[in-house]
Amino acid sequence: MQQLADQPEIDFHSETYKDAYSRINAIVIEGEQEAHENYLKLAELLSEHKDELIRLSKMESRHKKGFEACGRNLQVTPDIEFAKQFFAQLHQNFQIAAQEGKIVTCLLIQSLIIECFAIAAYNIYIPVADDFARKITESVVKDEYSHLNFGEVWLKEHFEESKAELEEANRQNLPIVWQMLNQVADDAEVLAMEKEALVEDFMIQYGEALSNIGFNTRDIMRLSAYGLRAA
Repeated sequence: MQQLADQPEIDFHSETYKDAYSRINAIVIEGEQEAHENYLKLAELLSEHKDELIRLSKMESRHKKGFEACGRNLQVTPDIEFAKQFFAQLHQNFQIAAQEGKIVTCLLIQSLIIECFAIAAYNIYIPVADDFARKITESVVKDEYSHLNFGEVWLKEHFEESKAELEEANRQNLPIVWQMLNQVADDAEVLAMEKEALVEDFMIQYGEALSNIGFNTRDIMRLSAYGLRAA
């Protein structure tokens, strides 16, 4: 975060900032909506954890309201149509996996990839956010770690029988993250969020999650490398 502390003063009300913010804000709003829906679907698939997953889905819904308030605070209308397209591929992959009953793939997409992506983005955004958005984002990021933890714990308990599906799901979905980061890089830069910092923080979060599940260092390096050349 130190490199961001020396940023020149950001004009949160300039047209350039507000234009970029309309897409970034929409992405976090839509991301929380996707997470809300995904946890409800997981509650159907993992009925023994239904109450916990419904609780997580409600938290995501509250986060969405918080980020909607951030947009209103800057008088910015979020570009939700852009955000829906942004998440379209991960959304489709999750839906297909859910229809096929692939719980492991669903957990990798939502509890690992999307949560790690969100945590990385929020970590990099907090030091450069306006005061209102900073307070909301700081409270949200604490919750996201608990959501990540649900997936980690379940996958760790089922590691041996899940390992092959995890590797396949990683192969299919991790390259999408690098495409998403590239797509949002210019807007993120306007908000003083460096793409390299986003990539680094995501890799750290994702690598730690894979380690917590049971993958060794060599596995993690191999799994993390999928699609990285596109970043």
